Amino acid sequence: MRVSPLAIAAAALVVATAASAQPTSQGAAAAAIALSPPTLQEDAALQAAVASDARPAADRARDVFRRPYESLTFWGLTPGSTVVEIQPGRAGWWSAILQPYLAQTDGRYVAVNNPAEGMGVEDGTADMVLVARAFHNWHRAGRTEPFMAAFFKALKPGGVLAIEQHRAVEGSNPDQTANFGYVSENYVIQAAEAAGFVLDAKSELNANARDDRDHPYGVWTLPPVRTSAPREGNPNDRATPLTEAERAEYDAIGESDRMTLRFRKPA
Repeated sequence: MRVSPLAIAAAALVVATAASAQPTSQGAAAAAIALSPPTLQEDAALQAAVASDARPAADRARDVFRRPYESLTFWGLTPGSTVVEIQPGRAGWWSAILQPYLAQTDGRYVAVNNPAEGMGVEDGTADMVLVARAFHNWHRAGRTEPFMAAFFKALKPGGVLAIEQHRAVEGSNPDQTANFGYVSENYVIQAAEAAGFVLDAKSELNANARDDRDHPYGVWTLPPVRTSAPREGNPNDRATPLTEAERAEYDAIGESDRMTLRFRKPA
């Protein structure tokens, strides 16, 4: 698969932090950011890893929703990087791309399930820490702050914290929305900045305007999980299962509306 940088730039709306600005608050940061396209370069090895038949067919079918080449390029993945993926899960959607890519380019891939027990790399040596669809779980468990501190410690100066996360409406209460799988961009940005990170850029690559976040079984109603009936012990679920027509409606939405954020550890 070959994706041109021009096509990616046209698809993504990026908000990048002005290089000369050093905001001291979120309000100041908002005033200092400027719209600009990402700087993009072709990466044949990454294209090959994304297009590889070694990836499960079900994973590749989701590329239309998750845009792996575009997202990894936006986050700044480069050959030979040391990348730590947080809680990749049994399916390993991102790891099926990152592991072969980094092996081919003399990089290093590290999977970490519990950052509180260690990050799998020496402090200050990781080029990128990748977090996908996890903040709602961490908020409910009170883990966001210590995990972000661990990411900051593991990254080298200038290193990237790459985030993909189901996005709640701005101004919403994470105590409520996290139960349904969503948190707001502001929640994530504040948590990252509190740990010492600087927001470098954000993209609408993984936005989905059809996702109104009002689903009977939270974000898990949508693909790929496709929950279609109430789950035992979950008081937030609707008491009745989906009809066939409802199932079709939720499938038509596709995967969730997601924020795509890039933070840096100051050099």
